[in-house]
Amino acid sequence: MLVDHTRMSQNLQRMQAAATARGLRLRPHAKTHKSVALAQRQIADGAMGICCAKLGEAEIMAAGGVDDIRLPYPLNPINADRVIDLLERTRISFIVDNLDVAAGWSAAIAAAGRSVDVLVKVDVGFHRCGIDPDAANAVDFIVRVAEMPGLRFRGLLSHAGHGYGATSEAEIDAIARAEAAILTTLAARVRERGVEVAEISVGATPTSRYSLQQRGLTELRPGNYIYYDRTQVALGAASWNDCALTVLARVVAKPAEDRLILDSGSKTLTNDIARGFVPTPGHGAVLDSIDGVQAPDDDLRIERLSEEHAVVRVRSGQHGLRPGDFVRVIPNHACVVSNLVDSVWMVDGMDVGEPVHVSARGRIT
Repeated sequence: MLVDHTRMSQNLQRMQAAATARGLRLRPHAKTHKSVALAQRQIADGAMGICCAKLGEAEIMAAGGVDDIRLPYPLNPINADRVIDLLERTRISFIVDNLDVAAGWSAAIAAAGRSVDVLVKVDVGFHRCGIDPDAANAVDFIVRVAEMPGLRFRGLLSHAGHGYGATSEAEIDAIARAEAAILTTLAARVRERGVEVAEISVGATPTSRYSLQQRGLTELRPGNYIYYDRTQVALGAASWNDCALTVLARVVAKPAEDRLILDSGSKTLTNDIARGFVPTPGHGAVLDSIDGVQAPDDDLRIERLSEEHAVVRVRSGQHGLRPGDFVRVIPNHACVVSNLVDSVWMVDGMDVGEPVHVSARGRIT
């Protein structure tokens, strides 16, 4: 797994500059890289803190000195001891979207004589987690959470994950606009009940370029932007030349002129499909060279993965690659790929630097 340091740095600086220019706090989602070193780099560049997907990730990041961590994930109060322990080492916040769960957290945190920041997750159209903003009891739910001892209500949080299913730039723009409108409208109704809504947090790399244009938001939480991948290119969020993470693979067999085998199977590239405005078949984009400007070789399609093999179809029926040759592949989904290795190797062009430890690899609980 190679990470082009220059491309990564440009991605980080571009997003940070855009957020700063709009007066938004940038809080990157660390589940993409799962690395303490890269989280610290994002903070050094201006991020206010990070997000983690699971408590295991947060524990690694806290041990590495990250002092502001948000979990936009529905934690269960059975994990109260772990959260209370984290409160001794870092600032923690997380989301709630269920009244019984919120009450469980209130009881556990208050019994420990502590308090913790929480945000209410709002379903803005992805229909995964979050309260229904149009439900008759939506405002009452938020007010009740804000009144619970041990919980410091900070605001509203959402994830427009349905942006990954958009079929055009206009649709992604509309999703970002609708997300902001839903959150700011709900926040206004909550404020009418005398409850402060200090934060309105949104997060998704495909919609971030349009979320930056919306009024009333306070926080942006993209994750994939540090590396980008084939899906982000297909969704218009990045160019091929922005993609910082690639897989260096070797041709290990050529059973026929129209078929190559790479040593990068599902344990390397994952079986995730790519989504975008146009069809994106296959399991990654094979680049037409291992150095220089990044562009896919459209003659090569990774049509099938087994655990240790990638079967590449040569669409023209003939290609100059032979066993022993290297290729580089831009994966469909960088976040999953980086969780499959212990380290990523920093490179600048053809110069290989030091490995960066994927500190929270496998921390899924």
